[in-house]
Amino acid sequence: MNEAVIRVLDLLLSALGLVLGAPVLLCIALLGWLDTRSPLLRQQRVGRHQKPFTLVKFRTMRPDAAHVASHLADASAVTPLGRLLRRTKIDELPQLWNVLKGEMSLVGPRPCLPSQTELIAARERLGVYNVRPGITGLAQVSGIDMSTPELLAQTDAQMIRTLTLRHYLCYLVQTVVGKGSGDAVKR
Repeated sequence: MNEAVIRVLDLLLSALGLVLGAPVLLCIALLGWLDTRSPLLRQQRVGRHQKPFTLVKFRTMRPDAAHVASHLADASAVTPLGRLLRRTKIDELPQLWNVLKGEMSLVGPRPCLPSQTELIAARERLGVYNVRPGITGLAQVSGIDMSTPELLAQTDAQMIRTLTLRHYLCYLVQTVVGKGSGDAVKR
């Protein structure tokens, strides 16, 4: 799919999502403030061409929780509100701002932490960093998370090679209706 078409769709849909979702975003931010006194998480992630950027999402773990990949995090660090936000994927909504700024796309490989060296190497080898990272994609709707770095990188590369307008829209719809498991934490 043409990069310019993706960018136009990203701009239109993320702006629409931020405007229409503003009441929900404000409500979740207020609930997050009551839950942890720190409703937003700002975290360095690896972006396009491995350039670091600050990802914004709703906080789902206690503020003192370790900054590790979700599959390595302790489940007890997730707050009750955080469990709901993760299950419904509402914690991802602030990333619409990252999309609007051009750091992310709605559809693309999920951005990883700089410490996830095995995943970074696999993605680099497969050319995954040639595109903007995304909020959702093939791996997410297929239930593949960052605990299997090689499989994730291969799935990301496959998505990039085969992405069409139809796939782009399908990944978005599947995410909105709840396909995929969200960010898993160890039990």
